[in-house]
Amino acid sequence: MSTMTAQLLERPTSGRRAPADHRGDPRWARPAMWGALALAAVLYTWALGQNGYANDYYSAAIYSGTQSWKAFFFGALDAGSYITVDKPPLALWVMGLSARLFGFGTWSMLLPQAVAGVAAVGLVHSAVRRTLTARPIGDGTGHLAHVAALIAALVMTLTPITVAINRDNNPDTILVLLLVAAAWFCLEAIRTGRTRTLLVTALLVGLAFNTKMLQAYLVLPAFAAVYLMAAPGRPLRRIGRLLAAGAVLVVSSGWWMAIVDLWPSGSRPYIGGSADNTVWDLVVGYNGLGRIFGASAGSSGGGANFGGEAGATRLFNDTMAGQISWLIPFAALALAVGVALIGRRPRTDPVRAALLLWGGWLAIHFVVFSFSEGGFHPYYATAMAPAIAALTGIGAVLMWHAFRRSAAWRWALPLGIAVTGGWSFVVLRRTTDFVSWLPWVVAGATAVAVLGLLAVAFGAKRLAAVALVAGLFGGLAGPAAYAVTPLTSAVQGTNPTAGPAGSGGMGRMGGMGGGPGGTQQRTADQRTGRPGGGGQVSTQLIAYLKANQGDATWLVAVDSAQSASSIILSSGKAVIAMGGFTGSDPAMTVAKLKGYVADGTLKYILITDGRSSSVTEWVKANGTLVDASSYGGTDSSGQALYELV
Repeated sequence: MSTMTAQLLERPTSGRRAPADHRGDPRWARPAMWGALALAAVLYTWALGQNGYANDYYSAAIYSGTQSWKAFFFGALDAGSYITVDKPPLALWVMGLSARLFGFGTWSMLLPQAVAGVAAVGLVHSAVRRTLTARPIGDGTGHLAHVAALIAALVMTLTPITVAINRDNNPDTILVLLLVAAAWFCLEAIRTGRTRTLLVTALLVGLAFNTKMLQAYLVLPAFAAVYLMAAPGRPLRRIGRLLAAGAVLVVSSGWWMAIVDLWPSGSRPYIGGSADNTVWDLVVGYNGLGRIFGASAGSSGGGANFGGEAGATRLFNDTMAGQISWLIPFAALALAVGVALIGRRPRTDPVRAALLLWGGWLAIHFVVFSFSEGGFHPYYATAMAPAIAALTGIGAVLMWHAFRRSAAWRWALPLGIAVTGGWSFVVLRRTTDFVSWLPWVVAGATAVAVLGLLAVAFGAKRLAAVALVAGLFGGLAGPAAYAVTPLTSAVQGTNPTAGPAGSGGMGRMGGMGGGPGGTQQRTADQRTGRPGGGGQVSTQLIAYLKANQGDATWLVAVDSAQSASSIILSSGKAVIAMGGFTGSDPAMTVAKLKGYVADGTLKYILITDGRSSSVTEWVKANGTLVDASSYGGTDSSGQALYELV
């Protein structure tokens, strides 16, 4: 980029300034910001009650945590603390505290998720605004900073998969909030050079680790590299601050893991998802290398893959495109053009630092999510939304100002709008029965925007507003159409997606089950997106177990969390999930089972046909088969109930 182009980005524009309040902000800025936050609140809370208990797996753990502080601390699936869920418990703590305060139910559990989603939108808005206010472009008033922040907030709000996950109880909503807060503090640390601000960044990433383990660390390379490059101070001082932040990161990440792994294993729950009953194995195996390299790297391989075949085009395939990809091309172009436009600014320039931080965030997530061979759900991609939003907002105003002031860069904004509108058209046309007229409207708006900008370049400046509004519509109409669909039916708790049925892999499911103590049951395929059969338990069987539980701690032992979580929510009782989420955790042994029988804490065990292990063989040899007619069942149900005496 030439020096003249760089100077043009700083040159004040002529004409009347927009009206501003006493703070120096344009009068429209605050109402627009609150409007974006209100839109987010509506999208994330509208008809929230229809989602029932969303993901039964986490709902059961949250409910159990309201019954037992021990289960709460460890993140146990059941109130008897037999086994934990396969994630650290911080997100469960947030929802669990709300459930303890207001009583366990849909709203008390899911409203904190929605609030966290709105807060993340607000932090993205604030981060973008503060970045461009610190180094104003255009007329020097910083008004474009508010435009960029508003665009970023709208993109974040309307990202379809973000709307879906913020209406669910998976931990990704809290993860995103913590990482966006960490980015906010990191940018402040880069701008001000304050050590304590950088330490808060590390603390927040550590908390994010205790929400979803190693996924939280994907932002660290970008944070550290940009801080080292752009923060004020001499190199050794910057390195020293990073080392101090690293120490905070280790402590804030590892404290819960250290407590749990040092706790005598006989008096705490088994660590679900691990091969050796340690959080460390869960970190590096099932939730670490297993997610990236598949079964070859972990005992369980990180779970099922709902996001399509691994590869460079995964995020643009039929499953993922409508969830996250709409503005990825624009964000990538914005990053490249933005860095080129301001490439000769001082080392500590906050705008370039922000572009590189958000750009690094996006690039790392893109690579990891695209090529991971292990378990992958579409909703993981919500972690990309803040970076896409920030790059879109910052890049849009940089390209607009360059369009007005530099003939060499006049092509960038029309190209970005054209590519975005074109890709939106392609994605929308993949499901021709979904708002069938919208692709053509998007194409028309994109054409108006591009042609309008070309006319502006040749002197028709009055068309600028029309062109920009049309471009904004062309970029956001597609994701907005997908984003409103989770409001019309219950989310599919284990694999929440937005858009028309089938566009996100498993689609969305309607209906909900009963709460603790209730009797309604959802079929297994509704609860998990997997074929039903193994997880379905009749209400008659639950009633029989409750009537005969006696003083036992657990109502029954079942093969996996698929059955256990549903029974916990329906009965309000503790249930053993012997094999954890996947059914393959080595949590139950014959010796352990004998101990439960001897001390009277377990009386019944439900065996599924086709499963063979030393435990099932011992049960069949030593337990008493309960006649299925005793609880209204049949011998052909695929399950057999044994009484252990």
